[in-house]
Amino acid sequence: MSGRMLSAGESPASTWCVPNLITIVRMLMVPLFVLLMVLDGGGHGGVRWWAGAIFLVAIATDAVDGYLARSRNLITDLGKLLDPIADKALTGAGFIMLSVVGELPWWVTLVVLTREMGITIWRLVEARRIVLPAGRGGKAKTVVQSLALGVALLPLHVVLGQELWHWANVILMSLAVVLTVASGVDYLWRAYRPGATMHRSA
Repeated sequence: MSGRMLSAGESPASTWCVPNLITIVRMLMVPLFVLLMVLDGGGHGGVRWWAGAIFLVAIATDAVDGYLARSRNLITDLGKLLDPIADKALTGAGFIMLSVVGELPWWVTLVVLTREMGITIWRLVEARRIVLPAGRGGKAKTVVQSLALGVALLPLHVVLGQELWHWANVILMSLAVVLTVASGVDYLWRAYRPGATMHRSA
């Protein structure tokens, strides 16, 4: 626990500083979200609202821990590794559970998970040589995924009406899939092009 936990400064930050602890809490919220989705079973009842709220709160902590880490110079190697993994675990659970309850085609979930798992494995392999922080393209993709999942998870048809909610889901989810695939292709291009150096991330 040696090092700074929350205070700003130039001295080494603790591996278990507050931003990293927030990231770990986000990871622990994933099984709670999955449990609530299972209990709702696609019924769009009160439990579904709780599941959607848990998802939104969990994904919002990404901005919180990121802000604290950058503004207080609490960026650590552990945080660089855990932050994207926590994001992928949460969004991956969202895609899977929407497919489980029959609200999202499985091919969409499989495309997203294949990209996410492939890039995550690559990042872990590259960590042997260098720890790769999350890049802007990956963050933008995560934001759009989170927005699409948030709209799909919350039973907003009660407020917006079924047709408007449906088209909002279609448009946002399509954009999320396009950005997911595009950011993965861009990552591989930058990684393998002649003279490329692995100092960028997905």
